[in-house]
Amino acid sequence: MAKFVDIHPHIISPDTDRYPIAPLFGKRSEWSKERPSTVETLIAAMDEAGVDKAAVVHSSTTYGFDNSYVVDGCAQYPDRLVAVGSVDVTQPNASDTIHQWVARGLAGLRLFTGGSTKAFDPTELEDERAYPSWELCGELALPMCIQTGAIGLPQVAALATRFPKVNIILDHLARPDITDGPPYTNAANLFELAPYTNIYFKLTPRIFVDAKKGAATSETFFPRVVEAFGSKRMAYGSNYPTSEGSLAENLGIAKECLASLSAEDQEWVFGKTAQNLYPALAD
Repeated sequence: MAKFVDIHPHIISPDTDRYPIAPLFGKRSEWSKERPSTVETLIAAMDEAGVDKAAVVHSSTTYGFDNSYVVDGCAQYPDRLVAVGSVDVTQPNASDTIHQWVARGLAGLRLFTGGSTKAFDPTELEDERAYPSWELCGELALPMCIQTGAIGLPQVAALATRFPKVNIILDHLARPDITDGPPYTNAANLFELAPYTNIYFKLTPRIFVDAKKGAATSETFFPRVVEAFGSKRMAYGSNYPTSEGSLAENLGIAKECLASLSAEDQEWVFGKTAQNLYPALAD
């Protein structure tokens, strides 16, 4: 098995003077208050779980557009961590802001259109003011993570078409409804993204839990996803500490859920895809 790489953990600092709380949309997420995790805690959790490297995702529901802690924290472990941050891409100076964060170590961007503190708003993915930022991501080879659900997939497809040089990574496999079971007709809009080869997907605890609901099973769903997209477009993300349980426990569940995949497919999901998306995490 190749090295394990996690592309969706978060970190929170206890130092609110240096890193003030200023959540996006004005509401702080409950998980960031109940289960804060410093960069040191994350490294310890990675060591316990056997995770070698990680792309750490900035907590928008804690810090808004201030990426200082994720950048500073990852800079302490440059051989193991890279930072993924958020910028208000609708602002006139967004390109300058992106350059500034990249100079401080940012390796990717994320658009948070909703989730734990706000309903998804796909219109945020239609704002033409963001187009210069998307162009810049293509020039700088910065992946763009998007937090959305099924409601935003038409907009994601449009962005993938308009900006083919940008690798788009959908958080939580875009949260499909798979409770109907095989052939997973309810998730048809997810599988319709197969032709867009610059769209990638994170497999996180949310989808592993959903794969055990209703008529869904891990043995029927994940091979279906691999058949549609290929394992080279999927990467593991722990969602630590947002998801309950330790990183080691969540990785163990992921291994169980993906056990029906070939060894080669598992190597891509658990490491190689992440290293392609974030070259700084390569061996």
